[in-house]
Amino acid sequence: MGEVLKIEHLSKSYEDIKVLDDISISVKAGEVLVIVGPSGCGKSTLLRCINGLEDIQDGKVSIEGRTGMVFQSYDLFPHMSVLQNLMLAPLKVQKRRKDEVKKEAEAMLERVGLSSKKNNYPRQLSGGQKQRVAIVRALIMHPEVLLFDEVTAALDPEMVREVLDVILDLAKQNKTMLIVTHEMAFARAIADRVIFLEGGKIIEDTSPAQFFDDPRTERAKKFLSTFEYEKVHE
Repeated sequence: MGEVLKIEHLSKSYEDIKVLDDISISVKAGEVLVIVGPSGCGKSTLLRCINGLEDIQDGKVSIEGRTGMVFQSYDLFPHMSVLQNLMLAPLKVQKRRKDEVKKEAEAMLERVGLSSKKNNYPRQLSGGQKQRVAIVRALIMHPEVLLFDEVTAALDPEMVREVLDVILDLAKQNKTMLIVTHEMAFARAIADRVIFLEGGKIIEDTSPAQFFDDPRTERAKKFLSTFEYEKVHE
């Protein structure tokens, strides 16, 4: 598999605060890279730099093809139906044929279990349903790389599973994905590689088995023990 994303010595600062510090990562086609770390370590900023939503001070980001990003907030247009939300960008930006886009949108909604909701408006959907629509909206633009930024963070616990199942299905289709998440069981199940960030630096870049069973750094061990503590005391 060829390389579809290459990040070389990426640095990002807000005034005097360095958020990302000399980040270098390469991602192959079909690879699922999960990015974990404590709040404020630069995970979301890294995705936004990759997608061009943030300027960078130093370094280089090279992408083969387009990226599609799914955020914590769904940002669906409230005055448009689900189908209209999905069709807007392919029609306006990519200038694709309406009948072709409609057919693809309906097929994708069927795949994520939302075909019956195509004429509904966002206010009529649950949080999990809105997030699945947001994922389809990214997919319909045919991106080479999908970026997921804490897509379950705003969801009630019972809605998390339905969104994670969609992402697991995408992994089976060999979609290239970078996923920022606090769902550690999900991270272990889906990742080909795990990157652990701390203070804007890559502390570990390794396999999920290595990271979750035998992390190399004390910082990663402490981070993972927090989740073990939470599970025991739920």
